[in-house]
Amino acid sequence: MTPVIPATPLPVTPIVVATASPTLAPSATPPPASATAVATPVPATMAKEQVAERVYVFPVKSAACQYSSSHHDYPAADIFCPIGTEFVAVTSGVVDFVSSEDLWNPAADNPADRGGLSVAIIGDDGVRYYGSHLSAIADGIAPGVHVVAEQLLGRTGRSGNARNTDPHVHFGISRPTTPDDWQTRRGQIWPQRYLAAWKQGRNMTPAFG
Repeated sequence: MTPVIPATPLPVTPIVVATASPTLAPSATPPPASATAVATPVPATMAKEQVAERVYVFPVKSAACQYSSSHHDYPAADIFCPIGTEFVAVTSGVVDFVSSEDLWNPAADNPADRGGLSVAIIGDDGVRYYGSHLSAIADGIAPGVHVVAEQLLGRTGRSGNARNTDPHVHFGISRPTTPDDWQTRRGQIWPQRYLAAWKQGRNMTPAFG
C-alpha cells in the first residue's frame, strides 16, 4: 500500500488595503475605453464674439432712392432721395467730422464749404464714410461720439452747393486723415459696388488698391 502524505496548507498572503492619503499623487491609470469625454461648453457670449461679422447697411433709409453710376472730378456717388430721408451710419465707428452750419457762399465758392451740413465717421473697419448736403444733423452727433450701424446721423437735403439741384446726399469713402481734410473725405474710391452690396443686405468692407 502506498502511504498517504497529508497535504501541507498553502501560505496565505494577507491583502493590504491602502487608505487614501492627501499626500498621495493621483492615479495615472487611464479611464476605461468605454468612458465618454465631455467637452466643456463655451459661453454663448464668447461664441458670438468669435463668429461676429461686421455689419454694413445702405446709408439712407428709403426705398425711393437712386444713386449715380459715376461722379465728376473724383470718386463718389450722389444718392438722390426725398428731403428729410434718414442718413445713417453704414457701420459702427466714431464720428470724425461734423459741419452743422451751411457756410457755402456761391460768390466765393470755397470748396471746403460745398458740402453744407455734413457728417463723417471713421468706421471700426478703419474706413471713413462721409455724407453731405444734409438738411439737419441728428441730436448727439458730434466728433468723438461712437455710433453703431444704422444709427441716425442726419437728414438728407440740399445744403451747400446742392441748393439748386435735385435733393441728394453726396456719399464718399476714403482713408482716414485729419478732420479738416475736405479734399480726401469727399471720396477716394468708387462706392457704387459697396452701395449695391449693402442694399442687397451683403456685408462688404471697402478695399483700397
